[in-house]
Amino acid sequence: MRNTTGYSRLQIALHWLIAALIVLNYFVSEGMEDAFDGMMEGTAASGLVPTAHVWVGVAVLALVLLRLLVRLVQGAPEPLGASVGDKAAVWGHRVLYLLMLAVPMLGAVTWFGGMDATADLHVIAVNVLMILALGHAAMAIFHQYVLRDGLLGRMMRAR
Repeated sequence: MRNTTGYSRLQIALHWLIAALIVLNYFVSEGMEDAFDGMMEGTAASGLVPTAHVWVGVAVLALVLLRLLVRLVQGAPEPLGASVGDKAAVWGHRVLYLLMLAVPMLGAVTWFGGMDATADLHVIAVNVLMILALGHAAMAIFHQYVLRDGLLGRMMRAR
C-alpha cells in the first residue's frame, strides 16, 4: 500500500456512507430480536425494519470490503508521527476496520444461518463498534478544533 497526503473522493464518500449506514442500522435495530425469534420459530420475518436492517448490514459489509480494496490500491496518509497517541490511532483504526467487518458478518451468520449463538456476539460487537466510532469522531474533532492540525480536513476534502 502506498502512502499519500490525503484521501480520494471515493475514499471520502465510502467513509461517510459507511458511517451513515452504521448509525442508521444501529438506530433501526429495535425489534430485531423479536424478528429473529419469530424466524427461528418458523414465522416469516416481516416489516420494513427487519428487512432494512439485514440488507443495510449486507451493504455495510460489501462497502467496507470495497473500501479496503480501494485503500490497498490508492493508499492512505501515513500516521502523523510515532508518539503513543499516533500508535493508538493506528490500532484504533485497525480495530474499527475489524469491527466493521465482524459486526455484519456476525449479523449475517445469525440471520441467514439461523445461529442464535452468534446473536449476542453481534450485539456486543456493535456496541463496541459504536463506542470506538464515537471516540474516533471525538478525536477527529479534537484534532480539528484543539490541536488545529488539519487532520479532519483529510476526510473532508479530496487530495
